[in-house]
Amino acid sequence: MKPAVERMLDRRSFFTSMGKAAAGASALGLLTDADIEAAPANVQRNSIPSDLKITDLRVAVVEKAPMTCPLIRLDTNQGLAGYGEVRDGASATYALFLKSRLLGENPCNVDRLFRKIKQFGAPARQAGGVCGVEMALWDLAGKAYGVPAYQMLGGKFRDKVRLYADTTETEDPHEQGRRLKKRMESGFTWLKQDFGIDLLKDVPGGLAMPQGSSVTGGGLVMHPFTGIEITDKGIAFLSDWVAASRQEIGMDIPLASDHYGHIGVNSCIRLARAMEKHQLAWMEDMVPWQLPELLKQIKDAVDIPILTGEDIYLKEDFARLITAGAVDIIHPDLASAGGLLEMKKISDFAMEHGVPMAMHFAGTPVSFMANLHTAVAVENFLVLENHSVDVPWWQDLVSGVPKPILDHGFAAPSDRPGLGVELVEEVVKAHLKPGTTYFAPTPEWDNERSWDRLWS
Repeated sequence: MKPAVERMLDRRSFFTSMGKAAAGASALGLLTDADIEAAPANVQRNSIPSDLKITDLRVAVVEKAPMTCPLIRLDTNQGLAGYGEVRDGASATYALFLKSRLLGENPCNVDRLFRKIKQFGAPARQAGGVCGVEMALWDLAGKAYGVPAYQMLGGKFRDKVRLYADTTETEDPHEQGRRLKKRMESGFTWLKQDFGIDLLKDVPGGLAMPQGSSVTGGGLVMHPFTGIEITDKGIAFLSDWVAASRQEIGMDIPLASDHYGHIGVNSCIRLARAMEKHQLAWMEDMVPWQLPELLKQIKDAVDIPILTGEDIYLKEDFARLITAGAVDIIHPDLASAGGLLEMKKISDFAMEHGVPMAMHFAGTPVSFMANLHTAVAVENFLVLENHSVDVPWWQDLVSGVPKPILDHGFAAPSDRPGLGVELVEEVVKAHLKPGTTYFAPTPEWDNERSWDRLWS
């Protein structure tokens, strides 16, 4: 090795030479004392990134954020820790059983490790462990190299991210509109509300459905198979209901919608047609994403954006929907879709086909930061959800980012390395799910093994 290279790799020589250079620059009036003191602040001194190894995976399950959210922490041999989050409502086990596949690995090899574990993910919450680990890997890689996650994804298309917030529900449409108006007054420039057949449960003649079936149904039967349809009277009622809420907020602001009930395709089409005059920003998950032909049937029949995607895992099924012309907008959840890099791939594919992307999110500031880093790094982004607007202690879970995190309907990723936030231990402990612990050791998962190869 050349002597000059050896000197560059020797940390003592590096900091000595840097100090001499800084002193020289200071003498020329180019740097202040504060500049000199801050110069080494972003340099990881423990070791070079190529020696970084994962030594542990631990969990801490936060509840009422407003959902239950399992946080994960990847520890390393250099004292660095990376944070991720299993999707809201999922089990920490989805992450824990990946531990034995990660021990001893270098977390900076994010893509290789993701390809190693992605076979253990599946749609919706079952993807939560893989995605949570992927977040933590980016956090560690960014900390090791001293750069924020968005920079590793290719840099920024925007400096701040537009947000939308779901709105607490009421059966009174004018009160619903006033609640939406309060969101506007706090700075939100994109709104969302739920409305559906639960509003028709006390409206005689509003629904046609098999005797003995339930309006809610527990969500166990896919929409085309429930036998539930909305009558003309029910359609008119729901149209008037949305019109009343629109009356409170006006027509200028985008208003998205979700949760219509498990109704048949014909009812979906008739309901969407009735909503066209209310200029909804989108109608979400009208039928399950696994039925692209039915989504396309709805999309082609109505003049209102049709959206889905929060439960889809990996790019391939998004590509199938997009190439089939089944959606106007995609709506992935980073904690189900595959993580930061997979979201970038999904976004780029959609961009190439002229499809914009909104982002679903419900979790703690850890996953929110991962979403922000991704949202600024993709071109076709529209808006990102936040479910925690009404949780007063939500932003107190983390430090390292300017507060308020949600700032008049927008948010920005941290410029600190990795995801850019650290957990505030006492706040997280105050909101742990009863019976769980704060990142206790997990040796019982160290040796979980099987013959994982998918070919012979």
